[in-house]
Amino acid sequence: MVMRPNQCPNCVRLERRVAQLEQRLSAATAKIEELEKKLAAAGKNSSNSSKPPSSDIVKPPQKPLEKGRRRKRRRGGQPGHQRNTRPLYPPEQVDTTWVYELPDLGDDWEPLDQFRVVQQVDLVPKLVTVTEHRARLYRNRRTGELIVADLPAEVLRGGLIGPRLTALVGYQKGACHMSYTLIQRFLNDVFGFPVSTGELAKVIGKASAALAGCYDNLQSQLPDQPILNIDETGHPECGRKLWTWGFHSPGENGFTWFHIDPSRSSEVLKDFLGETFGGIIGCDYHSAYRKFLRTTDARLQFCWAHLIRDVKFLTTLPDPSTKHYGEKVLRAIKALFRTWHRRGETSTIGWQRAAERARRQVLDAARRAPRRTEAQNIAARFRDHATYYFLFLTVPGLEPTNNAMERGFRQLVADRKLTQGTRGAVGRRWCERIWTVLATCAQQKRSAFDFIYRSVLAHFYAEPSPMLLPTVD
Repeated sequence: MVMRPNQCPNCVRLERRVAQLEQRLSAATAKIEELEKKLAAAGKNSSNSSKPPSSDIVKPPQKPLEKGRRRKRRRGGQPGHQRNTRPLYPPEQVDTTWVYELPDLGDDWEPLDQFRVVQQVDLVPKLVTVTEHRARLYRNRRTGELIVADLPAEVLRGGLIGPRLTALVGYQKGACHMSYTLIQRFLNDVFGFPVSTGELAKVIGKASAALAGCYDNLQSQLPDQPILNIDETGHPECGRKLWTWGFHSPGENGFTWFHIDPSRSSEVLKDFLGETFGGIIGCDYHSAYRKFLRTTDARLQFCWAHLIRDVKFLTTLPDPSTKHYGEKVLRAIKALFRTWHRRGETSTIGWQRAAERARRQVLDAARRAPRRTEAQNIAARFRDHATYYFLFLTVPGLEPTNNAMERGFRQLVADRKLTQGTRGAVGRRWCERIWTVLATCAQQKRSAFDFIYRSVLAHFYAEPSPMLLPTVD
């Protein structure tokens, strides 16, 4: 700092001190903004990011209720609601009936053909049956040669464990996330059936082979689906990170198909959908889907649930302009979905006009973003791919979110956490097939155990495998 003429030394020292303090204040302000951004990022949860709800382990303390607001309702049945009771088993499913009567009460009482019924379900004392198949040996009296009678082929394919117990072991391994050791303990303690873990591994191999036909059939159906929800999640294997891809064809007559792949790129989509796929893909904003869009005739419906969480995150940032932008976009999105939920309450033309008006409001709000990185990222999505956010407004049956496929991942995410992934190609094939069967049977409201049993039975008898897709006459 240069000292001006007639300037006192104290003034010079004061100005120098002010300059130093301003510099420190500027650096401190920048540091505070950086820390506030990190704090906002650390505060991400399932409501403002793609983190799963299970990650919300630490919950904030409950705030005191405002005056006039009611507390959260208790668990279980609510006052004033109709009670739901379990229906009785029909007579054809009742194995034994006991009738209890009072002793003679005199002439004043007459018996009615009405009863108080308590049905009790229990296990039979011996839960497994043991069938011994004997093939007689014959010896040639002259040469001493031995030959043996033929055993049924289905018995040889099944080996020690029959089809229904094979299906149970497969169900325990796939649906119940049980380890071989735990299944071994269950069979020994409950069934009185000691078995080695090596034998159980062979059983899972047979169950996997039994499900191969229906799995491959669903894979062949993928390119012909008009709508597919697709997502991917990590899959660990011996220190490597693979990816589990999920393909969901919506509806009770649809299906859900899984595949584990080392790649997360658009090449996986090309491998299973082909380069001529012309359907609609519901997905998140992952780059693989956008690249697939550029090279095929497919159309995309980007997930609004993912977008809303990202916009909500903007409202937690310290920058006022970014926060205001996020709140403005959220209001426009809420108005859009209020309109969408009223689509059956007005005339078709009236609803279309309202939907178009709500769509324009979202675009106007989203594209006027402040010059901040987070806000500009949201604006870029609508600038580059606005068409593929609003496709659900014009295509009947198309959902605006990818929630259906994400729900399909719950089973395998739990399995991944409990089993720590797979250890090779054999395990991957089993996981792909059993996850596909479990998710599709739940989607079609059918028994997964019954389907596994029929598949195993067909495999043992060398018959055609049952299919997961309903047959079309």
